Amino acid sequence: MTHVEIYTDGACRGNPGPGGWGALLIAGKERKEVSGAERLTTNNRMELMGAIGGLSALKRRCAVKLYTDSKYVMQGFTLWLPGWKARGWRTASREPVKNQDLWEQLEAVAAAQDIEWHWVKGHSGHEHNDYVDQLANVAIDHLLAER
Repeated sequence: MTHVEIYTDGACRGNPGPGGWGALLIAGKERKEVSGAERLTTNNRMELMGAIGGLSALKRRCAVKLYTDSKYVMQGFTLWLPGWKARGWRTASREPVKNQDLWEQLEAVAAAQDIEWHWVKGHSGHEHNDYVDQLANVAIDHLLAER
């Protein structure tokens, strides 16, 4: 089985505002980047899209080490998701789960992979995390330049 490291990040200028996401996939000496942007979104949606975009770029089942600086994404997927689903996409306080559409997408793409989740502190000099932060911000820049 191929071993892949995926580093993901999301960024937003204003919350809500224009946002971008980026993912860097590393398998041995091979590297692949994916990114995207939306005109009106939130930081949490872009963090989720980073993970979705990175996992969606895989063509076959892999052993994935996924690195994110978003506790929302990591804890949401590893801790909260089963309870949300059991309660009909409601939080413990019975409020609707925000970003349900993206959580469902993340669950679907994650099901095809063997994932080990890792949290890294953002904006702390971690080389790959800083790189995907740049990818996300460049995606926003390109979106805004299209006007």
